[in-house]
Amino acid sequence: MVEGSMTQGAGQGPEVRTPTVRDFRVPAYVHEAGPYAQSTPPAPPPPYAGPTPPAEDPAPEDPEGYTPTQRDLPVINRGDTLQLPVDPEAVPAAQPAEGPGALFVVGDVHGYLDELLAALREKGLVDLDGHWCAGTARLWFLGDFTDRGPDGIGVIDLVMRLSAEAAAAGGYCKALMGNHELLLLGAKRFGDTPVNSGAGTATFQAAWLLNGGQKTDMDRLQDHHLQWMARLDAMEEVDGHLLVHSDTTAYLDYGDSIEAVNDTVRETLTRNDADECWDLFRKFTKRFAFRDDGGAEAVRSLLGTYGGSRIVHGHSPIPYLLGEVGSEDGEEAARPVVEGPHIYADGLAIAMDGGVTMAGKLLVQQLPVTG
Repeated sequence: MVEGSMTQGAGQGPEVRTPTVRDFRVPAYVHEAGPYAQSTPPAPPPPYAGPTPPAEDPAPEDPEGYTPTQRDLPVINRGDTLQLPVDPEAVPAAQPAEGPGALFVVGDVHGYLDELLAALREKGLVDLDGHWCAGTARLWFLGDFTDRGPDGIGVIDLVMRLSAEAAAAGGYCKALMGNHELLLLGAKRFGDTPVNSGAGTATFQAAWLLNGGQKTDMDRLQDHHLQWMARLDAMEEVDGHLLVHSDTTAYLDYGDSIEAVNDTVRETLTRNDADECWDLFRKFTKRFAFRDDGGAEAVRSLLGTYGGSRIVHGHSPIPYLLGEVGSEDGEEAARPVVEGPHIYADGLAIAMDGGVTMAGKLLVQQLPVTG
């Protein structure tokens, strides 16, 4: 199981184990993600030998004291980032001649700026210089811009710039709050301040480092980045698609309408209470609510409350949803291959995290998706 739990009860000697929704063993070679070197990328690791979560066992209910103070999912070092050439002649038009433009969503980026730019170019959303070229197209990011990858602040800067460029062209580029935005905000605001985790002592700083926090991101983090993250919406409904970051029903704890949820999240961050912010973060870290038995009903509970006919989320990598993480013998052929979104829960849920942090694909997808 995962080493290095950061929780320890008062007066207790041994570490307190605090599980996530589904436990994953981390291979010995997978270490805490540290800052990437400025010039030379780290060497690729040995083949991944992680387990396949047992599909026959439904994800257990989170205990009352659940807290993400162990590494949430294995952090698999990609090594060199992938450079994808794009033929400018082959870039499709992303907007119609009249009316609202096409709708696109982007899964978890986690600091992989080069992969993001390549994927946006492939869809005709940005030009070869990385500037908006899609006119009235509409683009939504589903959260988790930082941590684990080499340039989270560069990703935030790009999204902020594209928001202005898209608006000037008659389209838009918007973003949702992910659990890693909450984690980075908490690490910056509260550092090593102890929080009431429900299972001993925890801190935002420890959880951030354990889940891929990059020192280079923290060093470059500025006030305008913090203000932008703190104002992000938690959910939105667009063209019948309910857009959220996490595959959890925890949104229901924060309001019975989209507006109420977004207001409650912003108000919680504005009060700047470490325990409140930790509780918000840990709930957004829950996952797999739409998988296994009862998953479709969980989706319907959200759609019935907030509207929409399908839910679109990031957060949980598709290889984990499919149980195709790898094999025990570490064969390279067992590495996850993701070509597009995963549709599941009776066709009501669309997963968009292609697993870019584990040699998967950074997904940019036009909606609606058929299948």
